[in-house]
Amino acid sequence: MDRDAVVEAAVAFVGVATLAGLIVTIGSVYYDDGLSSDGGLALVGAVAFFVVFMSAIGLFLARRY
Repeated sequence: MDRDAVVEAAVAFVGVATLAGLIVTIGSVYYDDGLSSDGGLALVGAVAFFVVFMSAIGLFLARRY
């Protein structure tokens, strides 16, 4: 694998690990006999953050050259 593919794979791994960490954290904080409504909003925010974060990283990687 060339260097660019390794960088892109590492960025994708970090992004997915961040989302998984956010979901686990939100689940442990907002869980009380089921996910509360605040927890649901937090999950929606986490997914929105993930989409924006990965889009920004993708644009940065695409414009490096």
